[in-house]
Amino acid sequence: MAQDATVPKLNFAYWLDKAVEWGQARTLESQKDVCLHLPQLQEFLHQLYETIKHSGSTVAIQQFPLIGQLLGRLCWNPFIIGNDESQKTLMWCLCCLYSSEPQNTVELKANSWIRSLLCHLLSSSKWESNEAETSPFISALGYTSADYYCHLVKNMVISLVTELRENQFNGLNIQGSISASRVNAVSIFCVPLITLPDVTPLLETLLLYHGGSSKEILSSEFLEAVNEAFLKKKISLPESVVFSLWLRHLPSLEKATLHLLDQLFSIQLNSLEEVACVMKDSLLPQAANHPAIFRIVNEIFKNALMETDGTSGVMTIIQVFTQLFLQAHQNENKQHKFPLKAYFPYHHQPLVRGLVRRPFELPTTYWSQHLQHISNMLRVLVEDTNISCLTDLFEIWFLVACFGEWLDIAAEQLLKAAVEPDAVLWLLAFYYCPNNENQQRTQTMVEAQAVYSHLMMLFSCTDLSLKDLEAAVHRIIGTEQCWNRCLTTHLLTNFLLFSCHGHKIAQECIDHIAKTTDTSNDVYNLLIRTAYRFNHSGEENQRTVKLINELLQKLRLKV
Repeated sequence: MAQDATVPKLNFAYWLDKAVEWGQARTLESQKDVCLHLPQLQEFLHQLYETIKHSGSTVAIQQFPLIGQLLGRLCWNPFIIGNDESQKTLMWCLCCLYSSEPQNTVELKANSWIRSLLCHLLSSSKWESNEAETSPFISALGYTSADYYCHLVKNMVISLVTELRENQFNGLNIQGSISASRVNAVSIFCVPLITLPDVTPLLETLLLYHGGSSKEILSSEFLEAVNEAFLKKKISLPESVVFSLWLRHLPSLEKATLHLLDQLFSIQLNSLEEVACVMKDSLLPQAANHPAIFRIVNEIFKNALMETDGTSGVMTIIQVFTQLFLQAHQNENKQHKFPLKAYFPYHHQPLVRGLVRRPFELPTTYWSQHLQHISNMLRVLVEDTNISCLTDLFEIWFLVACFGEWLDIAAEQLLKAAVEPDAVLWLLAFYYCPNNENQQRTQTMVEAQAVYSHLMMLFSCTDLSLKDLEAAVHRIIGTEQCWNRCLTTHLLTNFLLFSCHGHKIAQECIDHIAKTTDTSNDVYNLLIRTAYRFNHSGEENQRTVKLINELLQKLRLKV
């Protein structure tokens, strides 16, 4: 088989004939011929890649209808893919043929074929089960096929990782720097290989790589594919890498947040410990330490709340997320900690500082004073200044709602401690009815004061019956205003939990309310929030905890 003196630069038909002629290079003559032509083949493959890399898969196939046949034959020739440079260029060419959004069954089958070829090139799994296919070339090196391909992948990944890292540290050296198009090509090459464990170091390096360009240099297909694999637990990445992915690709962060909400909506909230565990596992509360991520996630939560008409379940999820974010923020190294204003740039900062103080950071004897301070600041903002529109009012309300732990404590403090009732009742009235159009909040305040006065008269009563609570129950059952019903339910539930003998009729009273109203979800979410706080603070006695668990067990059948 004589070597040709001259080979045209991009003579596609010539190299296809050669690929057919060589087959899998099983004879000594064909092996020698491959080795003689390898430099020219490498040049051809590189030129082919440069020709098709910007054209898209459809145009590339129109330009070279037999490109799949050529690449397929070359990929099964061990003397070609045994060369690192040839193998790398073959992979890049295959990636150019990969359809990121396949439009028909032909493109779907083509994608499947490309993935199988790439896995053949990089994964040792197929070779481990068929030692008979071990090529003489690899055997001559003293390797099994599995060992050889495993080492080849690792060496190629190490080579690319080293190149990228050196370029990152030497970004000012223009002559030696990697072009943005080359980094983009590497990211595209990774798309079908993302779940291969040996490729993970390359994924991490790419996601932490920025180069000197102000524009995103990694392909959106790569960023989306990495995010998808991470969300489906197909790959594991360090926190810093995941945070970098979300910071550089907003659609991935949005998808991760919606994925978390879908997870939480699809399970029954048996306890907030389960909710907190799912949230931490998502890495979103930790990622929210970066203000840009926090504000975007918070905006998505806000939209979810509006789309569900402010259901207590969604509000509870938001409150738990806020608590986990505060925990992560407090644990952050002071040197790297962002100021609170970076997370809440448009809000009254004294109010923000008051809300972010966690209850366990203060003595319980100081809670009432702190709640009065929050209520007074909020009242000045809402009533003594001109709120330009309902949107401004909603933003203030949403800020308070995110820190709902203080609202639950406010309802408890009304019954358990010496507290200024008007200030705390106003805080609760604002939460349940922020809009005072047509004096709605004022009327809610009047209703709340009446319920509060009635419950306080019964607080120390030793012989309670459901009839004694008839007035409060009637305010829940007989009102059409959901905000009055929810606030009264909140106060009554706390009375049953914390009064001297409320536990004796708690089950009967809640069953009666659940049968005649749609407040079961509100009661359920209040109880799991209370249980969560008690479990983490140890502030309450065992009788109350036992009662909460019994009530939750029965309510689970109703929600």
